[in-house]
Amino acid sequence: MVDWVGLTVPFAYLGILVGSLATFSSLYRKRKAAKSSTLEPWFGPHVQRDIYLSLLHLEPEPGKDKSPAVPDGVLKAALLQRAVEDIRRILEVRNAKQPLSNLLQRGSVGDDLWQRFLRAEKEVEAELRDVVEEANALHSGWGQTIFQSANEMHHNGVLREKINAIQVQGKSDKEWWQHEKASIQSKFMKELDDGEKENTKPAATSGGEKMGSDEDTVLVEGGGPAASGAASNSSKGGTAKRRKGKK
Repeated sequence: MVDWVGLTVPFAYLGILVGSLATFSSLYRKRKAAKSSTLEPWFGPHVQRDIYLSLLHLEPEPGKDKSPAVPDGVLKAALLQRAVEDIRRILEVRNAKQPLSNLLQRGSVGDDLWQRFLRAEKEVEAELRDVVEEANALHSGWGQTIFQSANEMHHNGVLREKINAIQVQGKSDKEWWQHEKASIQSKFMKELDDGEKENTKPAATSGGEKMGSDEDTVLVEGGGPAASGAASNSSKGGTAKRRKGKK
């Protein structure tokens, strides 16, 4: 005979265990979803998408029942600009995924940042599908080539930004070189002037010394009265000596 009373205890235990696990899983998922919804978005507002949707769903003017018709060319241009922004976001997500994964494995970043990135990746995928559907709605088959055209436009814009940056840097470098050139020229001319002044000073000094020596020579040769007296005395002494010799 089966002891049903004894079997109810393990079944009750299993039921309580499964129920508690289900409750914990449900609460954890709800809490995680609420936490992820409060996280800061990875990308900023999608201005190009907002412009396209505002053109697509224009409200009628006051006093009129129908909204103004937007030309298909304007809608296509707005959708193409939206696709260009999506290309930029795709490239950013692809370039950031592997480094961010490595940092998460090392523990350098928290799980919140990884959750933000995963949510941004899902948003980009949904945005791509939406753009393809809108492109096919505007023109049949355009959804297969719209991102190719958007990619070319994106690369063209990046190239133009680089060219503008090079031109701005070239102007600043040119101004710097003009300033350096002027300063070098002024320093060189100053050195030349100083060298000429130093060369002229010794010449003037040597000329003055020569003039002084000539004047001294003239004074010695002139002699004056004292010199003539000394000369006469010397001549008299010589005459007296000669006379004594004769005697």
